[in-house]
Amino acid sequence: MHHRSMGVAVAAAWVVVAGLAAYPAGQAPAPIKDAVLGEVGEATAEISTVEIEQVLKTRSALVLDARPFEEFAVSHIPGAVNVAAKPGVPMSMYVSDVAEIGRLVKSDKTTSLVLYCNGPNCGKSKRLASELRAAGFTNVRRYQLGIPVWRALGGICEIELDGLTRVLAADQTAVVIDSRDAAEFTAGSLHGARNIPRSLVLDGKDVGEVKRAKDDGRLPMNDHNTRIVVIGRDAAAAEYVAKALTREAFHNVSYYSGSVDSLRGQVGR
Repeated sequence: MHHRSMGVAVAAAWVVVAGLAAYPAGQAPAPIKDAVLGEVGEATAEISTVEIEQVLKTRSALVLDARPFEEFAVSHIPGAVNVAAKPGVPMSMYVSDVAEIGRLVKSDKTTSLVLYCNGPNCGKSKRLASELRAAGFTNVRRYQLGIPVWRALGGICEIELDGLTRVLAADQTAVVIDSRDAAEFTAGSLHGARNIPRSLVLDGKDVGEVKRAKDDGRLPMNDHNTRIVVIGRDAAAAEYVAKALTREAFHNVSYYSGSVDSLRGQVGR
């Protein structure tokens, strides 16, 4: 098996496959973030997790979330964008509207595009890639591992206001973490929110305020699948705390990039 090809269906299995893969004597296993799905016969190239991280860091390509807006709004890779659905297509064959993408890139069909969707078993990125190529786009790649593996490998997601509103209305198990200092939190926050101040969160694992929150019940230690949404004074603080929580094996963590003040009167529980 080529070290960049791991044909598995669920995110958790990637870690197992990476650990069990056979390598010649003296050859170290490849980092799991270098893996791609490696399907044969696909016209568009795949990129790995480490490659999409670099794309996002350098802004060297436009990253497109190929899922419906409702899914995008609830959790998407930070820096990704979303467009409307192609008209007249049933949900089972959902595909984004290439015409909308054309307007987004001002008709420059040489624009570097990276697509992602719901992971190895999802066809949305493949369908969109095919339609983009048919429309004349020449620089299209896929992060076919998608959201499931992005999360499994420690990636956080961003949540939009529309998504946050729907989550708080429908998911009574969701945990909201307010990353502002205690005085600001006490003065007013979202109903049911729990406070983990950014100022007390340290780099590393099992340290500082995050460790205390694991021990005192602020974090859902009995179910690491629990949806966690981090809010704060600004995007930087919320994102920092969200990343700290992923280091503690919480793999359904998103952050809201707006301020807590902007949420008042907008969302509730």
